[in-house]
Amino acid sequence: MPSPKITFIGAGSTVFMKNIVGDVLQRDALRDARIALMDINPERLEESAVIAGKLVQTLGTKATVETFADQRRALEGADFVVVCFQIGGYDPCTITDFEVPKRLGLRQTIADTLGLGGIMRGIRTVPHLWKICEDMLAVCPEAIMLQYVNPMAINTWAIAAKYPAIRQVGLCHSVQGTAHELARDLDIDPATLRYRAAGINHMAFYLEFEQRQPDGSYRNLYPDLLRAYREGRAPKPNSWNARCPNKVRYEMLTRLGYFVTESSEHFAEYTPYFIKEGREDIIERFGIPLDEYPKRCVEQIAKWKTTSDEYRKANTIEVKQSKEYASEIVNSVWTGEPGVIYGNVRNNGVITNLPFNAAVEVPCLVDASGIQPTYIGDLPPQLTALIRTNINVQELTVAALMTENKEHIYHAAMMDPHTAAELDLEQIWNLTDDLLAAHGDWIPAWARPAKKQRVA
Repeated sequence: MPSPKITFIGAGSTVFMKNIVGDVLQRDALRDARIALMDINPERLEESAVIAGKLVQTLGTKATVETFADQRRALEGADFVVVCFQIGGYDPCTITDFEVPKRLGLRQTIADTLGLGGIMRGIRTVPHLWKICEDMLAVCPEAIMLQYVNPMAINTWAIAAKYPAIRQVGLCHSVQGTAHELARDLDIDPATLRYRAAGINHMAFYLEFEQRQPDGSYRNLYPDLLRAYREGRAPKPNSWNARCPNKVRYEMLTRLGYFVTESSEHFAEYTPYFIKEGREDIIERFGIPLDEYPKRCVEQIAKWKTTSDEYRKANTIEVKQSKEYASEIVNSVWTGEPGVIYGNVRNNGVITNLPFNAAVEVPCLVDASGIQPTYIGDLPPQLTALIRTNINVQELTVAALMTENKEHIYHAAMMDPHTAAELDLEQIWNLTDDLLAAHGDWIPAWARPAKKQRVA
């Protein structure tokens, strides 16, 4: 059986690349895969190539690793395209996304999905994703794009709108990751869980969350979660980030009756309830980590300098299976062995009470035919209502991109739940002006503010 070609666009995201390549090369049918690494940063690309080569050596496979500076060449003949990049990086774009809104008192936590930060990230990211689509249609039209870039829903929606022929899925680890967190909160084995989730990226909910019993039956775990929260036993202290106590999601469970799959630090800025000027009591009560993403960026950059040196010096690299879906998808498509993943895809009626063209996150069957979303039907009305407040922002951002109508960027900002709860209309317009100006050439020409005429 031939080996698949897997192309990484944004291969300079070295830790992510390492995890995916390590996962792929541990699967029997993929051990001899052809790995193509592409990045615009020569230094990061070289680092990734060294690490990928050591993974091949460590696992004793016949996989090949090539590097490319040219995107189209890297994509030639690809079977799978893994996309992971951040346009503008931490410095300057993430800094801009946080610091400019703060001047008007608009505070954020992650700012990569919704809000002013998420909108700006979408405006500067989607054009580059479209360029990948153009190249794929030219040199690998049947390849499947595995898209790991935020803002996930905006990106997935925009790709489907402009390039419907592209086979794509947006991937996030929030569904399976949160399931493990909840198992830890309840002191149960995650292997005994059964769940079904649906919604949009970063706002999907467990419609069912159950545990298998010794007699083979399943028990609803929602009463246990509610009881644990009310008694102060959940959430347990965060095992990987003490700054994020994860109380927001539990509070929303008590109000909505369902648990959201994305973290509390994310969810706090997707709603108007938790981050409020003059309400430090709310921020303290729920432990909301303001400016969390910039802190993570600084920590990760500092850590990478040490990690990179260690990888370079090591003859072999420890390989552990990650929680990412990429290798499972590649294996199922390549071998025909069926699997189930949670993916972000065009709705097309899968969730019947959300817009047809929206990007939704649902269980998907994966086999030799590709990625096939499963039918959900109607979501509970309270979930639909909340999700639509986020879809409004996504839809207007995509409309701005598709029509190159800058006014829709302002409309998107106006509809954002957290932004609207904090700022008046004049402030929203002024802040959007300031952000577009601050981003300069990082955003497409049509979105840039008009240059002021010099008065003689």
